[in-house]
Amino acid sequence: MNGRVNSGLIAATAILTMSVAASAQTVTDDIVKIGVLTDMSGQFSHESGAGAVTAIKMAVEDFGGKVLGKPIEVIVADHQNKPDTASALARKWYDVEKVDMIGNLINSSIALTVSGLAKDKNRIAIINGSGSSRLTGDACTPNSIHYSYDTYALARGTGAALAKEGKKSWYFLTADYAFGHALEADTSAVVKALGGEVVGSTRYPPESFDQSSYLLQAQSSKAQVVALAGSGNVLVNSIKSAQEFGIQQRQTLAGLLVWETDIKALGLSAAQGLVLTNAFYWDRDDETRAWSKRFFDRIKVMPHMGDAGDYSSTMHYLRAVEAAGTDEAQAVMKKMREMPINDFFAKNGRIRDDGRMVHDMYVYEVKKPSEAKGDWDFYKLREVIPGDQAFRPIKDSACPLVKKG
Repeated sequence: MNGRVNSGLIAATAILTMSVAASAQTVTDDIVKIGVLTDMSGQFSHESGAGAVTAIKMAVEDFGGKVLGKPIEVIVADHQNKPDTASALARKWYDVEKVDMIGNLINSSIALTVSGLAKDKNRIAIINGSGSSRLTGDACTPNSIHYSYDTYALARGTGAALAKEGKKSWYFLTADYAFGHALEADTSAVVKALGGEVVGSTRYPPESFDQSSYLLQAQSSKAQVVALAGSGNVLVNSIKSAQEFGIQQRQTLAGLLVWETDIKALGLSAAQGLVLTNAFYWDRDDETRAWSKRFFDRIKVMPHMGDAGDYSSTMHYLRAVEAAGTDEAQAVMKKMREMPINDFFAKNGRIRDDGRMVHDMYVYEVKKPSEAKGDWDFYKLREVIPGDQAFRPIKDSACPLVKKG
């Protein structure tokens, strides 16, 4: 009798265990769906667009195309740099298309909008294209991760490097949207903390391609540094115009966010001497060179930190889904925070409670044409900034998710 009871209990326990295991390994709609919401056609398309799509698809392929035995699907949309368009697309993806994670999200206004939606819908947003430090500050969410870089890290690198050289007076040309505002504010704080001063600033519409009048104001300010707090095609045009006006002969031009694709568009003759901060460079070591060659073979462009971050963060997301045994957002986010990141992009990277992925950053100087050994040979390393120094200390975070004291 006792044997039959014990056998029954063992069988019941086994069934219950299998049932719990089966319920734990759940994938909604039998598919893990990733959306790439990016700029495919506008002024930031060379910083995201096809590169972001390629990187994320490479990660899915390298993962094996399935997770927890279910297929992984990638869908793509062009947000056209319009927050309303991005919001409508993200809402449809989360509600109707059942997208689990939206990636890239270049343009800080759009990243702020979509990360808020991710929180409301309990889905995930991973930002690699955008830089506003507000994304892990007052606008942080439990459902979003800021992965590659932010305006604080750019300021900490480029701003500090030039201020330490004795470049104490600064004038800002700032793109009039969330990213530009955050970049000017974070860099100004670094400059002032190191004994410098901001002698003036001008804000321009993000789509304003003619920077002539703004550059002449900066030139007349006689500031030691003319800081370009913007990006995209406008930044490229600004640097070309600055060269035509001879600004670099008497003032230092600082591109606070410069991508390899910007240098390619400018050419080394125009870009030489620029000091910039970056999270990734294709020619940094054997691992970065190996992955970058694979990327280049696909689209004939070398990857930048946004591309590398899109790949790395997608792989980390898929590994977290596998470890969690589900694609449920909070379970996956928990695993993403617990698991370290060790790949060609970052060593011992970690995701904090405010959503900031902490990793080393690098200060580079653009080579002279005579120093380049070949195509895409753009940078020489000036400084490595350890992750715990590169990003805003967690104790200073304005993120409401961070426990104080």
